Amino acid sequence: MTSTGLQLMGVVLAVLGGVGGALVCAAPLWRVSAFVGGELVIAQVLWEGLWMNCLSQTTGHIQCKTYDSTLALPTSAQVARSLTVLSLLLCLLALMLGVAGAKCTHCMGDDNQASKARLARIAGLLFIVAGLAYLIPICWTAYAIIRDFYDPNIAAPLKRELGPALYLGWGASVLLLVGGALLHVGSSAPGGRALPVFGGAAKDGPHGGAAGELKKPEKAFV
Repeated sequence: MTSTGLQLMGVVLAVLGGVGGALVCAAPLWRVSAFVGGELVIAQVLWEGLWMNCLSQTTGHIQCKTYDSTLALPTSAQVARSLTVLSLLLCLLALMLGVAGAKCTHCMGDDNQASKARLARIAGLLFIVAGLAYLIPICWTAYAIIRDFYDPNIAAPLKRELGPALYLGWGASVLLLVGGALLHVGSSAPGGRALPVFGGAAKDGPHGGAAGELKKPEKAFV
């Protein structure tokens, strides 16, 4: 049966994951410049994101600049852009379907519970796909950062560390996956399975047999 509580909890968690994913997609905090080699005094900190990079100075002044060319970016950055945008679009579509298919809404009327439950299950699957699509660029970027950090052939000024946006991105992905799963599980098809009826004896019930026993043939008296 459809569970309104699971549906609401799934939608809320998925919406929180989508909002967090949008913030991570726009934030230039995916990569942060790593300080290796015993440097103690740092004058500038470089932040890199999907759409821009920012230079922070010790004086508190921050300068941000968008990338000049999308085609000049590495393949990993272009794929990360595509997957994050696709994930956000899937979240938007899943949210509309989830609201329309929720049991507590009246978008499709109260007589179409089966269709509403089907829409809610589709919305849950879309949230799960969005979470997976968002998780791929996060893990890919983290793997590339860790690989380059421990590569001795890469100069120290070119090495980066994990930015705070990656940790927020992992949390947003988990919220999308859990919310989509709860929405899908809580939107099972309404109605139970009817019990089969065998013969006329089942219709009559126990009282039918008793009535048959009480009925006796009439005797004719001459």
